[in-house]
Amino acid sequence: MKNLIIAIDQGTTGTTVLVLDNELSVLGRANQEFSQHFPSPGWVEHDPNEILTSVSEALASALAQADADPSAIACIGITNQRETVVAWEKSGGTPIHRALVWQDRRTADICDRLKSEGVEPKFRAKTGLLLDPYFSGTKIKWLLDETQTRQRAASGDVICGTIDSFLVWHLTGGAKHVTDVSNACRTLLMNIHDLCWDDELLKILDIPKAMLPQIKSSSEVYGYTKNFPGLPDGIPVSGMAGDQQSALFGQACFAPGEAKCTYGTGCFVLMNTGDTPVQSTHGLLTSIGWSIDGKVTYVLEGSAFVAGAAVQWLRDGLGIIKTAPDIEA
Repeated sequence: MKNLIIAIDQGTTGTTVLVLDNELSVLGRANQEFSQHFPSPGWVEHDPNEILTSVSEALASALAQADADPSAIACIGITNQRETVVAWEKSGGTPIHRALVWQDRRTADICDRLKSEGVEPKFRAKTGLLLDPYFSGTKIKWLLDETQTRQRAASGDVICGTIDSFLVWHLTGGAKHVTDVSNACRTLLMNIHDLCWDDELLKILDIPKAMLPQIKSSSEVYGYTKNFPGLPDGIPVSGMAGDQQSALFGQACFAPGEAKCTYGTGCFVLMNTGDTPVQSTHGLLTSIGWSIDGKVTYVLEGSAFVAGAAVQWLRDGLGIIKTAPDIEA
């Protein structure tokens, strides 16, 4: 009987997999950390293949803990670190560069130049975001410039996406190149009013549309597993949302005005604003929370980039604590 739900939470410092039954009781839970790479000050990278390994290892551990057979899995849902971006070869799935993480600041000069050209109001009006290295758009531009693959991207030989896209592509054996609105709205490339990749913004950043995933809702069957380590073929991948939006949904903030704050690598406050995108006059971001059954829910967001990351730095960077709970003393 297929009665198990797999939730993959692909985060900034590790991947967590939950095995749930059809009453949403957690039967198994496993976390697998992976390496953080800092090639220059302000630069943060992940090895995309190590992320894939962390997913399969966490999956195997969680299923073992639940004493569950993979053949009992009914469906898979994904939540993910949002603005982190990967570009990979469509034939074979080999990444052309390490993933550029949401914390990465290497595109600050690109953002400054675009601001000096006076285009930030255009991005703000269409995407609800500020021109900042945080978001995926300038990261994709940097990857294309650095690897000189723009021509291959224009022909669809090199494709890119946020981590949700990368995972679905590999889970489905390369059959599906998709993203959901909650991730797409964090790229600086999607118009949050018509839910499409915006041709004018793509032209400004010189990003070929052919390399981008198809934008889908947050709850539908995107594709079926094929040739993924530890999973039988044919399991539907049927839910996706960026980590902060999925936390808002998970905290049952379904009504306009309801909000959550979560404390992870960073801290993020999100407030449900209903079916209307609200422009902030105080530097908050306007985003999409989720889209279900054709209905879009918008949010306002405030972000503090460093929270748990500071604890990790005390442990791994300065080496003045051995484990995270040591900060309490």
